[in-house]
Amino acid sequence: MDWQVLTRELSLYLESQVRVGLFGSGVGLSLVLGFGVAYACYYLSSIAKKPQLVASNDRFCRFLEEYCPVVTETYYPTIWCWEGRVQTLLRPFITSRPQVQYRNELIKTADGGQISLDWFDNGDSLYYPDASTRPTVLLLPGLTGTSKESYILHMIHQSETLGYRCVVFNNRGIAGEDLLTPRTYCAANTEDLEAVIHHVHSLHPAAPFMAAGVSMGGHRQMLEKLFDMDLVMKARTVREFDKQFTSVMFGYRTIDDYYEDASPCRKLKSVGIPVLCLNSVDDVFSPGHAIPVETAKQNANVALVLTSCGGHIGFLEGIWPRKCTYMDRVFKQFVQAMFEHGNKIFSM
Repeated sequence: MDWQVLTRELSLYLESQVRVGLFGSGVGLSLVLGFGVAYACYYLSSIAKKPQLVASNDRFCRFLEEYCPVVTETYYPTIWCWEGRVQTLLRPFITSRPQVQYRNELIKTADGGQISLDWFDNGDSLYYPDASTRPTVLLLPGLTGTSKESYILHMIHQSETLGYRCVVFNNRGIAGEDLLTPRTYCAANTEDLEAVIHHVHSLHPAAPFMAAGVSMGGHRQMLEKLFDMDLVMKARTVREFDKQFTSVMFGYRTIDDYYEDASPCRKLKSVGIPVLCLNSVDDVFSPGHAIPVETAKQNANVALVLTSCGGHIGFLEGIWPRKCTYMDRVFKQFVQAMFEHGNKIFSM
């Protein structure tokens, strides 16, 4: 069907209806139906699209097509809020918050700090009743996110249905924990993450292990000893905050030095395990022009799924997007594919 021709015909029809007069018989209903059909045509032709799957490894592509088919299906964003900024703003307020009972654990770091881990043990798992071999998913919330974020709760809910165990890594000073050292989050520093990975693996060495990250506080008394917190708190953008705080805390000469070191372009080439990245090209924080597509193509272990809509951690779908999002479905299928069929990824 030629959507452009259909839209043009609808436009001519609407113009003819308007010329008859707004008080003519059935004109109001005709206008509503006409605009509805025109909007539906626009949505189906320009908004609802299949994501772009970027991967240099044909075997990885075939693996995803067979065991994670959602990455090849048309993504239908919520018809009344498909625009990226709207999806970004609405998601925290419109999506449900599944009930999750955590077990909290505090682990010490080498520099005297502490990290808060929230465990969902899934002790009632029917598929993996043996806790020692129960697959474990390490979840990494966004920059200021915690285990209470709705997207984390949904990821845990998806994992629960598959019988998996989850553990959420809360960054230092987040989730209500005291900041014991003047050190917070840094996008270019992975020491805390490495400590958490070693700790979790040591607790369950026989269990399959994966990690899933999403996006990228208080404690003023501790920080104001080293930083001009009045100046930091005046920051109006992420860049201003990173310039006055993050880059200084981790010893970068300039904010650009910090951003260059933290850029995924510098990391993708060295990725040695299969990684699937989901990003919308209308993401307000990670827009299409900033996605390192060409760099990703140089590593056989990396695959990108790029949707035309979805915003930043939005990916809302359905008329009333309270429950499962497109991101949740990608997460569930890929995690299950890796845990249950991962040995086939490079043999297909």
